[in-house]
Amino acid sequence: MNRPASSGRGGRPPRQHANRAPQRKGPARKPLDPARRAAFDVLRAVSERDAYANLTLPVLLRERGITGLDAAFATELAYGTCRTRGLLDAVISSAAGRPVDQIDSVLLDLLRLGAYQLLRTRVDAHAAVDTTVEQAGIEFDSVRAGFVNGVLRKIAGQDEQAWVAELAPAQATDPVGHAAFVHAHPRWIAQAFVDALGARAGELGALLASDDARPVVHLAARPGVLTATDLAAQVAGTVGRYSPYAVYLPGGDPGDLAAVREGTALVQDEGSQLVARAVTLATVDGPDHGRWLDLCSGPGGKTALIAALAGDARVTAVEPAEHRADFVVQNTVGLPVDVVRVDGRASGLEPGFDRVLVDAPCTGLGALRRRPEARWRRQPGDVPTLVKLQRELLAAAIALTRPGGVVLYATCSPHLAETVGVVADALRRQPVTALDTREFFPGVDQLGAGPYVQLWPHLHGTDAMFAAALKVG
Repeated sequence: MNRPASSGRGGRPPRQHANRAPQRKGPARKPLDPARRAAFDVLRAVSERDAYANLTLPVLLRERGITGLDAAFATELAYGTCRTRGLLDAVISSAAGRPVDQIDSVLLDLLRLGAYQLLRTRVDAHAAVDTTVEQAGIEFDSVRAGFVNGVLRKIAGQDEQAWVAELAPAQATDPVGHAAFVHAHPRWIAQAFVDALGARAGELGALLASDDARPVVHLAARPGVLTATDLAAQVAGTVGRYSPYAVYLPGGDPGDLAAVREGTALVQDEGSQLVARAVTLATVDGPDHGRWLDLCSGPGGKTALIAALAGDARVTAVEPAEHRADFVVQNTVGLPVDVVRVDGRASGLEPGFDRVLVDAPCTGLGALRRRPEARWRRQPGDVPTLVKLQRELLAAAIALTRPGGVVLYATCSPHLAETVGVVADALRRQPVTALDTREFFPGVDQLGAGPYVQLWPHLHGTDAMFAAALKVG
C-alpha cells in the first residue's frame, strides 16, 4: 500500500535529545504523515514503556482522528513492524554493520519502520526511505539522518527473500531456526511449537504463518439471551465453526456494536468459548450441587459464558487484581456470579465445588497473533516462574473440589512445560485422574490422540488453547 506523506505532524512534537547536535540551517524537514507518525509513536511506546501495541494504537487513532485508509495503513505499519522485529533487526544490523543494541533506540525504531515498508509492503522505496530520513533529521540531526539514509538504501537494494537467503540459518542443518527466521519468531518459541506439535511438527511453517495473519474478531452470543444466528444477522457476521455461541466479525470496531455495548455479546476467541463450555459439559460423579468456581477469572469472559450456562448453579469468580476483578463484575452483570478478590492459591473458600476452571496465567504463546509485540517480549526465563504458579493454582483448585468433581485446567499456551508438564505433576502428586477431554469438545475435529485437547490457529482458527479435565478422588 503506497501512501503520500501529508504536511501535518499528526502527533506530539519530536522529543528533545540530550545528544542532539545543532541543526544546520536549510529547508525545513517534512515530518511524518499522520499514519506513519501514529505507527512510530506505537513503536516508541512499546520500546520505552513496554506498552501493548493493540491497546495503544486504537487510542492514538481515535485521539488524532485518523480513520479509513490512513488508519488501516497505520495499523499495518505498527502491528507488522512489531511482529517482524527480529527479522528487521537482523537485516538492519547487517546493513548498518553493527549490532542493533549499538544503535540509538529512537533511530532503531525509525529504521524498523522504514525497513518494514521496504520489505513487507508495496510502499514505494523512495517514499519509505525519504519519510524516515526526514524524521530522523527532525529527531536528531543531519549526520544521523545520513546514517538512516545509508542503512535504508542498502536494505532497499534487495528484497526480503534475498535478505532471508543471506541471513537465515540453513534450512538443511537448522530447519527450526530457518522457519523461525523466515516467519519472524524467536527460535525458542518455534522450538516450543515443534515440541507441542509432536507428530505434526511438519506443520510448523503453517503455524508460524498463522501468527502473522490478521486475526478474525470472534464474538460470543450470551446463551439464553441471544443466539449466534441472530447475532450474526445483527453484525453481518458468520456463525462460528465449533462453538454454538461464536460469530466471526467481518471487520470494524466490535466496541461499536450494540450487542457488545448492551452485554448480550462479548468479544471472545472461539477457543476460549470452547474451554468455558467444556467446564459445563464435563461429567461429574453424583449430583451437581451447583457450586462452580472460576479460580483465575479476570477479565471475566469465560466466567460470563459459564454462568450463562449454569442453570441453577452459582459461579464463584476469583481474581486478585482489582482492575481485572472490576472487569469480571462488568462482564457478568445479571448473571449468578460472586466475585472474590483474593489470591486463588490461598482463597480461604470452603471446599466442595462441583466444577472448577483453572485458566492459569501463562506465557500467552497461543495468542501471539493478537499481541503483535508479545513474541519478542517473552523470554525462556519466564516459563519456570509461570509453571510454578500454574502448579500451585492447580493444586489449590483440586483441594477446593469435592470427590467426584472435575477440574478443567487450561492455558493459552501450547508450551509443554505449561500444559502436559503441569498436568503430569498434578497426576503424580494429587488425588486426580485424567479424563478424555476431547469428549467435552463435541464437534471439534483434529484433536489428536488425547486425552487432552490442544487447539491450533492454523487448524481451528482459534488461539492455541490447551485443556485437560481431571476427576478428583
